[in-house]
Formats: sequence, C-alpha cells, structure tokens
Amino acid sequence: MFLMRVGDPDQEIPVVVSEARAFDLRSLTSDIDPNFLASNGIERATRAVSDGEIEEVDISGFRIGPPVSGSRSVICIGQNYAAHAAESGSDAPKEPIVFFKHPGAIVGPNDPVHPIPGPGKLDWEVELAVVLKSRARCLESAADAFDCIAGITISNDVSDRHWQIERSGGQWSKGKSWETFNPLGPYLRPITGADDVANLRLQSWVNGGVRQDSVTSDMIFSVGTIVQHLSHMMMLEAGDIINTGTPQGVALSGRFPYLEPGDVVRLAISGLGEQEHSIVAMP
Repeated sequence: MFLMRVGDPDQEIPVVVSEARAFDLRSLTSDIDPNFLASNGIERATRAVSDGEIEEVDISGFRIGPPVSGSRSVICIGQNYAAHAAESGSDAPKEPIVFFKHPGAIVGPNDPVHPIPGPGKLDWEVELAVVLKSRARCLESAADAFDCIAGITISNDVSDRHWQIERSGGQWSKGKSWETFNPLGPYLRPITGADDVANLRLQSWVNGGVRQDSVTSDMIFSVGTIVQHLSHMMMLEAGDIINTGTPQGVALSGRFPYLEPGDVVRLAISGLGEQEHSIVAMP
C-alpha cells in the first residue's frame, strides 16, 4: 500500500494505492499532512480500503505531487556514505553532519527543477527520505525511532555547489534551499521496522547515463541512528522529512559535468518507484 497526492500544485487530492487500484482519501482527510499522519491516518486508510469504505478513483493522467504536505522541516544528513565523503574530499564523519533545506524547496517527483539564476554548479543526489508520524524527543535507542516513522520515499537533494561551497559562509543550506531543489515522491510507503530500510538499492541517471548505484546498507549512520541522534538536539514532529544522505556518483566528484538546462535526471529506489525531472531555466 502506498499514499500519494495527485493533481495541480496546491490542489492535490490524497489517494491510497493498493494492488494497482487508487482510492480517494477525501472522505477521511483533506490532505496527507502532519495532522493526518499524527492521528493514525495510515492505519485508518488501510482499514478503510480493506473494509471497502472509500471509493476507487482513476488517477491516470494526473500530475503527481509530493506525497506529504505541510512539512515544517526538511532535515538533511551530509556525507552518510563513505565513498561519497571520499569523492567530496572529506573523511567519513564521526557523527552525523546535519543541515537544513527550506520546505519551500519541495516539489513533485516529476516537476521541473530550476537552477538558481546566475553562476552555479547544479548537482543531483538520490536519497532515501524518511517522513515522521509522531513527535520524537530524546529517544533512548535507534529501535525506538521506528515507532515515530510514517514511511519512506525518494528525495533528490538538489544542490548548487557554487552556493553550498564557494559562497556558503560556512553553511551548506545556502546551496540547498532554492525553490524546486527537493523533488519528493512519487509515493509514501509505510514501514514497520529497520528491515524495511536495510538494503534498498538507490540509483540515478543523467540523460540516460548511470551516475549512482548503491544500497542503504552502505550508510555510515542507519535510519534508526539518525532519527535517535536528531531527537537529542531538536524536537521532531509529525510530517518532518529527513533526507538520509546520498551515495557516490555526483558531479562534485569531478567525474561528471554539472547539470544544465535541457538535462533529464532520473532517480529510483527499490520498492519506491522512480522520479524523472528536467532541468529548466527559471521562467
């Protein structure tokens, strides 16, 4: 079962997809948002589909929006794969590197990505994203984290390395937060424990050429460890999104050119579908 939001921007409708059939969630909720997630929304949606309480809907031809709305925070983990840290010129971190993206960067998985006007070095980063369903504060163990997680999805942590590194002022977020810099989706897949995120394959392509190909088991810090760690420095809430890091194979490595208008980026994570978006100059 997957949760999706489909329709024009800011007019998406919530749906649940089960066995290739989509069901309209508007009889249960107006949106897939923090309130829905925090009120056992996923469990209620599952039960409604099983009991035949909600109507089937045809979503073919609809734009796919980000699978969750109203998130107050996008928290990111840097250099969480040893090979990516190395290609970035850094040693593997001793504890998680934390930075933020502005929530306004979130767009649908297939929406165009617009570079920041002016000089730039636009890069791609396929990442496993975690969406929370409840407050997480001072968790005692990594295992406790999974009681707070609603599900997982694909995130592209789009980065302008000019602003992230050359004009950072010491903070990566300057190169991470431009509008369209976080395509998210296509859907939110509920999870129940660590096994659901232990060995997922992450891949990316640019114009059909392979860029990244790795597995989540290569993370330096696991999903549970990340959530537990963050819970000791900030109060996490339902709807918060955590981008858990990207593997090697980005343009920053020097092995590939940076993105330009006209390029097409495709991302995939096993069991979570695919994204595909074009790089388009700001209209």
